[in-house]
Formats: sequence, structure tokens, C-alpha cells
Amino acid sequence: MSAMHKEPNYMMVFAALFVLTVLEIGAVYLPIGRVGVGIVLILLALSKASLVAMYFMHLKFEKRTLGIIALTPLILCTLLIIALLPDLTGTPRDSARLRAEQAQQAEAPAAVEAQ
Repeated sequence: MSAMHKEPNYMMVFAALFVLTVLEIGAVYLPIGRVGVGIVLILLALSKASLVAMYFMHLKFEKRTLGIIALTPLILCTLLIIALLPDLTGTPRDSARLRAEQAQQAEAPAAVEAQ
């Protein structure tokens, strides 16, 4: 059986999670643009997830290999998002132009019928 570890102070972990949540709410109002706010929110969420994993899932007290196994989905998800980014940004989206063209096409038969 593994050696007993010191019981963590769960109230301090709760306080840290509370502070990070308040910072997440405040980050939405920062004047740094949508991308900047997104990056700040992702970093805060990762720090909250690591606190939960370390203390409430007791990964801090486990062997290093179990922690690596727990991080593997995060790494794979990050690589998947990076691999899919070209599909999201590669095609220009001219939806405003298309709507204007569709509106003009819809008005053209109406103008011909009115004459």
C-alpha cells in the first residue's frame, strides 16, 4: 500500500477556485479583444482544471505516470484543434455580400412585374 500523504487544505483549494472564477467573470470585461479574452479564459480554465485534478482527483499524490496518462487527452485535443484550424479559417466567408446579391435578385423580378 502506498505511503500516507498529508491531507490537503480543501478550503484553500476552494478559495483558489473561487478567485479564479471571479477572475474569469472579470476577464470578459477586459478591453483586449475577443481573441485576448479567449486566451485569458482558456488559461484560467486550465489552471482551474489542474487544481481540480491535482487535489480532488488526488493526482498530486499519485505516481507520475498516472499524471501523464491524465494529460494525454488534453494534448490530443490541443493537436486536434490546431489541425482543424485551417478548415475554419481557410475559406473566406462573404455572407454579407451574398445576402446583398440575394436581395437584389429578389427585387429584380418584382421590379419587372411592376412595369
